[in-house]
This record gives sequence, structure tokens and C-alpha cells, in this order.
Amino acid sequence: MRKLLRILAFFFLWVMAESQMKIPPETVQQWASVFSVQLRELSTKYSGSLLLQKKLKDVESIIKIVELNGDDLVIDYSDEIERMLGSKMKSVKRLAESAEDSDLYHEFNASLEFDYYNSMLINTMDDDGNSVELGGEFSLEENEHFNNLPVNTQQSNIQVPTNVYNKDPNILNAIYNSEALNDVYISNFLKDPTLTWQYFGSSFGFFRIYPGIKWTPDTNGVVAFDCRNRNWYIQAATSPKDIIIMVDISGSMKGLKMTIAKHTINTILDTLGENDFVNVIAYTDYVRYVEPCFRGTLVQADLDNREHFKLLVEELHVKGEAKIKNAMKESFKILNEARLKGQGSMCNQAIMLITDGAMEDYESVFEEFNWPDRRVRVFTYLIGREMTFSQNTKWIACNNKGYYTHISTLADVQENVMEYLHVLSRPMVINHDHDIIWTEAYMDTVLPNTKELFTTKAQSLLLMTSVAMPVFSKKKETLSHGILLGVVGTDIPLMEVMKLAPRYMLGPHGYAFLLNNNGYILAHPDLRPLYKDGKKLKPKPNYNSVDLAEVEWEDIDELLRTAMVKGETGSISLDIRASVDKGKRPMYLVNNYFYTNIDETPFSFGMALTRGHGSLMFMGNVSVEEGLHDLTSPDLSIATEWTYCETDIDPAHRKYTQIQAVIRYLQGKEPDLECDEVLLQQTLFDAVVTAPLEAYWNALMLNDRLEPGVETAFLGTRSGLMRIIRYAGTESRVAKKFLTPSDKDNLFTIDHFPLWYRLAVENTAGQFYYYPINDKGVKYVIATTAARVSSGGKTAMAGAIGVQLSLDLLEKRFWAIAKQPSDTDCSTIEGVCPLSCESADLNCFLVDNNGFILLSKERNEVGRFFGEVDGSIMASLIKMGMFKKVSLFDYQAMCKNSHHHASSARPLLSPFYVIVALIRWIFSNALMFLLDFNFCGLWHSDYFVDAHKQKKVEALQPCDTAYPSFMYDPSIREANSLIKCGRCQKMFVVQQIPDSNLVLVVTQAYCDCSRQYGPILLDPKEIKYIATVKCNRMKSQKVRRRPESCHAYHPKEDATDCGGASAIFLSLFVFPASLLVSLVHLCWP
Repeated sequence: MRKLLRILAFFFLWVMAESQMKIPPETVQQWASVFSVQLRELSTKYSGSLLLQKKLKDVESIIKIVELNGDDLVIDYSDEIERMLGSKMKSVKRLAESAEDSDLYHEFNASLEFDYYNSMLINTMDDDGNSVELGGEFSLEENEHFNNLPVNTQQSNIQVPTNVYNKDPNILNAIYNSEALNDVYISNFLKDPTLTWQYFGSSFGFFRIYPGIKWTPDTNGVVAFDCRNRNWYIQAATSPKDIIIMVDISGSMKGLKMTIAKHTINTILDTLGENDFVNVIAYTDYVRYVEPCFRGTLVQADLDNREHFKLLVEELHVKGEAKIKNAMKESFKILNEARLKGQGSMCNQAIMLITDGAMEDYESVFEEFNWPDRRVRVFTYLIGREMTFSQNTKWIACNNKGYYTHISTLADVQENVMEYLHVLSRPMVINHDHDIIWTEAYMDTVLPNTKELFTTKAQSLLLMTSVAMPVFSKKKETLSHGILLGVVGTDIPLMEVMKLAPRYMLGPHGYAFLLNNNGYILAHPDLRPLYKDGKKLKPKPNYNSVDLAEVEWEDIDELLRTAMVKGETGSISLDIRASVDKGKRPMYLVNNYFYTNIDETPFSFGMALTRGHGSLMFMGNVSVEEGLHDLTSPDLSIATEWTYCETDIDPAHRKYTQIQAVIRYLQGKEPDLECDEVLLQQTLFDAVVTAPLEAYWNALMLNDRLEPGVETAFLGTRSGLMRIIRYAGTESRVAKKFLTPSDKDNLFTIDHFPLWYRLAVENTAGQFYYYPINDKGVKYVIATTAARVSSGGKTAMAGAIGVQLSLDLLEKRFWAIAKQPSDTDCSTIEGVCPLSCESADLNCFLVDNNGFILLSKERNEVGRFFGEVDGSIMASLIKMGMFKKVSLFDYQAMCKNSHHHASSARPLLSPFYVIVALIRWIFSNALMFLLDFNFCGLWHSDYFVDAHKQKKVEALQPCDTAYPSFMYDPSIREANSLIKCGRCQKMFVVQQIPDSNLVLVVTQAYCDCSRQYGPILLDPKEIKYIATVKCNRMKSQKVRRRPESCHAYHPKEDATDCGGASAIFLSLFVFPASLLVSLVHLCWP
């Protein structure tokens, strides 16, 4: 009986379900049609799109549409860039000449007394109200040209690292010499007002910077910045190099010795750049590659590989007995093979031997591999206080054109490592070859307030490059020693370089980009050098070694990359999958790429023009008087980041905004301004053509009863002109941030057109494109459509126009339509009748063409991907072909890397270590204790017992990801089906909203299919590479262009100057400071 009742109950539920699951498609179709009419009327009326299109139609007879010639444009823009960068090179050459002449006529004075402006001490008073030594009064004023930093444009000043004694005689003489640079700095700036920071980095460690600034130490009170560690210094001081680092990890290297050795390796790695090649070998009685994947080869010393080596070096442990011979043979074999195969730098080659002693017979190795030519230099670093094997270690260096140093403390590492750079620079110095170098892109966060730019500028244009040149001693008596005095240079913000390729010429989806001889990107709109770590934006570990192939990933055969790296001139077309709105909205485009090299630099310049409307631009012509009248309208603005007129050349013009500069130039008040005449003419024409919209919008506000929820109307043109009307006041407006200066996504910026503009131009002609915005919980809808103009059989995009609406308004309209009255005649309708989206039995959604919810009963679902909310229906729509998946890739992603990290609770010393430390204290003098005691090893070692449990920390590291996106196929206008979900069946009906990019989805509410169908997520997934693939990717050497010059040998070089001081003398002042700097670097990386 119970079984029979169960069957009857199930049958009853089935009958109920069958009777309710029929949603009449014709009813849904009727709703879609009615809502389409209302939506279009609403959008058309309040945007004024028909009026704009009519005004454009009226001027078609007086305009012309031109097709942009990418081949000509790329040459024109590259010539402009060459001229700009050429002026920077001339400035640097003048600095180098002045510095060398000043040194030539200076006699060293050991007792020289000389006061200078120390940038950390200026404007600092002691307790008595007097200026501290080297810290006199130094005038500082905020300067917009220097990121609004307080600077002194009439004087440079000196920065000295904490580990360098600022009154040392060598320092004082060199600073006194460099005083001559002041006049050259000022003269350069007058000749080229677009110059930014100019500087001289001395080989003694001080840094003279113009304009003078107040230098702020870090939170520990330490000035750790040492100019000699900067890429511009290292690259200018030496030619490209192949380096093998050999480190002794035998048992005798335990404790502090191993800590010093690791710090030495890391410091050497920090002196390498992307034009250098490296490998690291650890040896005992056998040879061990710290990265087995790199066995027998050299890898490019880019940021990725250098950081990878550092992580592996930290894992080294001491064991066994040192046998140097086999490791030395292996090192020579790697270098010889690279030279014979034409791999590596094909320039300097060196072996860095880090050991506490060398006891074997190793002379035969040098006889076999390196003598008599001595092509490979050997630098030796003797670690520890013991001097037993110092003669052997020195002999190795001196007989292989290298340099020997003795490192007994952490504080010794920096200065001793830098010695090898001076040795490698000798051939270049003796020959007086002033090679100009250009650095890779970098983000300089040393100067104060720079981090504030992270949130205010385009990420891809936060970077800069430096041009630098070495400064030599020209004194005849020291010629064979090849004395490097330092390096001079200046910074060039890449934003200023890319401004020379005007944004308006490139179109909504076009762009310009710059890469170097290694294929790494300097500037590209898709370069994302920052990532979010909690609430902070930080530079990615590999931000300046992003390859062009990782951004232009549709170039599978790397044809574009190869041609540009080789410095060729040409063009190529590619079908690409682009995306906008933070990767959520894919689009298929055909890009025409044009490229050429930048003479006298290692850079190549490229630009992409989208085939079709991206390559067509219409030109109009109006009088200045007529255009000026409309240009001064209160609702009008122009792109603040674009260059209509160059305001940075003359300091008197820097006070003007772009719109102020344009108006004053057109009025004849500032005839000396350099302005883009083509852009100005187009802006004037656009101002005149769009002027009627101002009157139209104002008339709506005055004469018509505005519907609540219509908040803002807007338009934009290719010239960067925008008009905006606020229908709603600030207090009542939901979208308060929309089209404000902080709303970068929706404004014309230096690297992109507004999002609504880019979406409109790819939409079907004559239709509005609707999409939801979710700005930190503030939700609203944008409706946008393109304005087109035709002439001579061609059609170009003149601009885009739209309106911003509140959700309340759309919901009110939609819910009123999407229900049948209770007295509806249901006799001819099969299914639920009357039908209503307000019913608890139904769920209704408006979904856009990329699958994002525009309207739902649940406000929290607006803006979300429909597949996340209902995976069962989205899966069915994908299966039917209504939505198609588009796979996208991100080769600049950051992924979580779980590892255990000690909690921040105060650690406790184990009793055993306290006893050991006490015995050391008793039996050692205080100085030797400081030298021998490994603070950092203690801090991070197992001697500390954490009183709390380990907690899991999710660290982020660079990775590759793939993520899905979806596109609606408009050829499928409707669909309905049943989904079987266990004991229920879910019916749904999907109907296209005519003349829009939207679909209406109506589905049953009570049938839960989540157990059978999981959500469809847009989350990126990390691409996991198998070990062999990962290894091959790491060590693969893509096509690259070697620097043109190489200075590895000079017959007059004095190789007998190969080091050998038995001890490193530090003044009482410098020692504790140096120790502090080293501890800060090691303990708090």
C-alpha cells in the first residue's frame, strides 16, 4: 500500500510539473518586441543619436574620407621618436665631455676640504637650530614637470649611500670635480625643456642628480640606493658578458661563509642585464647545476632567470670536500661551446669563483682551456677570515686577467663585487669608446611620490628607459689602468615617447608599441606591469621582461616579433582575438601591423591599425571663428592626456590645460605654441557638428518631463572631443563616478578610447549596445551607438553617442511589460497563462551578447555572468550554438603559490643557541663577534622556535593562464527547451530583443538543476606545463639582436692590477653603516 501511495504521489507531482513547465514562446516573443520598442525610444530620445546622425548626413558633401597609409605613418612617427631620443643623447654626450675634462685638469688633494649639498641632509637643523654639516639651506619648489616634486632647477645635489663615507678624500675630490656638471645640467635643460632627471653616478658610489631634491631614507633610516647597482650604470660601464658563477658548497663553507657566498652570488646576479648570459654551478667533489634544466648551457640573464637563480641559491646546503678542477673544466666547456656555436653574448666571458680556498692542482685546466689567449677572465672571491689559501686564489685571478678580492663580512660584498665591472670596462676605457646604451623598460620607485602615479596613469606607460654613457679618465699616466670615473645619463618616460604617435590617428582599437633588441616590450597598451597584492599595487617580478609574443599571442609563428627584433621595416596582417572591459568582452578583429627600427637605439617601433573603420578617417573643415565659438561650450571637453598643443617645451606654457592651450593658440594669444594642426582642425569641425546636441539636451531638460533614472547623455568623437549633459543632479544620480576624471575606462586616455566608444563601433550599424556596470556595488546601465559618416563610397566612424540609465528605470519599464493582466484571454495559449515575470514561479533575465546579466529580480545578480547564476541553461545555450565560447590567454598573469610561512608572533630563542651565543661572546672580542655572528641566519634559522602554528600564506607568482569568454550568435533569434534535472524538468525560453545586443531569458524558478549542472565560471585557469616543456621554455633562446659594440680586449690593458689587498679597511663610521645596510638587505628583502 505504501509503495502504491508513493507512486501516486510521484505521478501527481509529475502532472503538476508538466502543467506548469510550459512557458508560451509567443508570450515571451511579444514581451521582447514591446520592450525593444520602448528601449530604443528611450535611448534614442535622451541620447540625441538621430539628431547627431542627421547633422553628419548634412555635412557629407563637404567632407572627405581618407584611408590611412600605415607604411607612411610608421616612418613619420619613428622619425619623430628618433629626433626626440637623439636630443637626449646629445645632452648625455655634453655631460660626459664636461665630466672628463674636469677630471683631466684636476690634481688629487688628499686634504681637500669641500662642503657640498648632501640630498639627505639639506634643510636639516640640529638641536641648536643650525644647519647640520653638508645640510645647508637648499631652495625647493614643486614642479609639475617633475611629477610635482619639490626640486631646485638651479642646482644639483649629491646622494651618498649609507655604506659610503661622505667625507672620504676620494669622494670629496670626485664630488668637487663633478661640480662642473651643474652648468651643463642647466644648459641642457634650457636647450631641451622636455628633459627630466639628469645624473652622474660615480664609481666611488655617490650620485649627483639634477634638479636637486630632498632624498628620503627608507623606514629603517638607511639610504640603500647605490647608483652603481642600477642597470644604466652597469650596462654603460661594461660590454655584454657571459658569466659562470662557481660556488664552493663543501663542508668548510658552513655558517656565515655560506651566507656571505649566497649574498655574493645574488649581488653578482644583480649586476647582470638582459644582454648578458649566465649559469650557476655549485661544486664539492662533484659538479652540480643549481638548475639542472640549464645543464651545459647559458641562459639569458633577464629578470625572470635572475630571480629564479636566487631562489635556487637559497636552497644550497654545504656537504663534502671541495674539488675545484672538475667544476672549472665544466665552466670552460660551457663558455667555449657558446662561443663556437655563436650563442650567448659573443663578447666578454668570465668565471666567478666563490670559495674559502683552492688546494688542488688546477693549472692544467687553464693550460688546456684558457692559455695563452686568456679569452675567459676568472674573478675570485675568497670567503671568510682565514687567509691560508689567499695566494692560490689570487694566483688564479691574476693569471687569467681577472681580479681577486677577499670578503670576510657581509658588509664587504657590495664593494668587492663591483670590482669586476671596473676590470671588464678596461678595454673600453683604454680605447675611449663612448658607447651610448639604452636600458630596458623599468619602473623607478626610488624617488618619492612615484607610487602615487600607479593609480593615476596608464599602467603600460608608467615605465621609463634611460640613456647613459661611460665617463673615463683621460690622464695619460693612468691610461693602461683603464679608470672608469662613472656614468652619466638621463631618464626618458615612455609616455612622452608614445605621445609622438597620436592616439586619434590610430583609431578606437589601434595602438602603437615599442620593443627592444631582445623582443621585450617597452610600451604596449596590453602590457600590465602591476598586480594587486591585497590593497596595494606592486610591480610584477617579471614586469620588464614581457616578450612581444606574450602580448601579441595570435602571432603563433612570431613573424612580427622576429622582423621587429631584427630591425626590419615592413607590415603584416593578423586575425586576432581582442578583448575589452578587463577581458570580459571578446571581439574578432583583423589588425594590420606596421613596423620599423629607431636608428641609433636598440628599439623598434610598431603600430596596429584595425582593418575597416580603424583605417578610415573623415576630414572636415570649418573656420576658426565658427569652431572657437562651439569649442568654448560648457558641456564640451577634450582628452586631457592627448597632445593638442605641446605645453611642456616652454615652462611658461605648463600652467595651461590642453583646452586652455588650444583656445589661446586659436585666439592668437600664444602663437609660439606647437600644436597639431590636423587634430585641431578636426576638433573644431567636431565641435561645430555636435553643437546642436547641447541645445537638444538642454531643451529636453527645460521642456520635457524627464523620466527619473535617465542620468547622463554623452558623445565622443575620434578627435578626443566629448560632450556631456547631466540630466540628474549629483545627489540623485546613481552613477556618480561615471565620466568623472577618475573614471579612466570611460574617457579618452593616452592608451585607449572610452569603453563605450570601442563597444559601439563594433556593434551592428544603427543599433544601440547595452551593457551593465558594477562599480564596487554601484550598478547602472550604459546604452551606446556609433555615429557613421559616408562619402565617396566609404563609411567611417565619426564617433559614438549614448545615455546612462539607472537600474530602477529599466526594471520599472521591464516588469510592467513582462506580465499578462489577470483578465487575459488564455483560451488559445498553451501553457502557463496569465504569465508574469513577477511571479515566484518564473525567473526572468535580460542578458547581453557576452552573457552578462543586465536585469534580474535579484539585484546582486546584475553584472554577473549568467553561467555563474544558472549553469544548466547557459550550458544548453552553448550546446545550441546561441552562445559560443572564445578562449583567451594571459601570459602576464599572477597565480597563487601556497607555501608555509612563520607567523608574525615573537619568536623564542632555543636554550641551546643561547648557550652557544654566550660562549662565543665570552671567547671572542666584540668586533669579531659582529663580523662572525650571522644575524640573518639567526633570524630565519631553526634556532628560533615559533610559539604559534605555521600559517598558510598565498604568495603570487608569474604564470600563464587561459580563460573563457562568450559571444552571442545573432543569427539564432530564439530558443526553448527542457532540461532534465533529477525529479524535475526545467523549461526555458530565450528570445532576442530586436535592434539590440540583448536576449530575454524566461525560466522556471522552482526546478533546481545545480546538482546536475555546476556553474560556468569565467575564472582563469593556470596553464600547467610538464617538466620538460617548462624547462625548454625557460632555456629557449628566441631570436634577438646583439648590441653592435663589444669591448672584450685591448693590448695595452694592465692585467697585473688584479687585486690582492690582504684586508678591507673600513672607517669606524662606514663599518657599522655598511653592516646595517647589508643586514637590512638580507633580513628584510
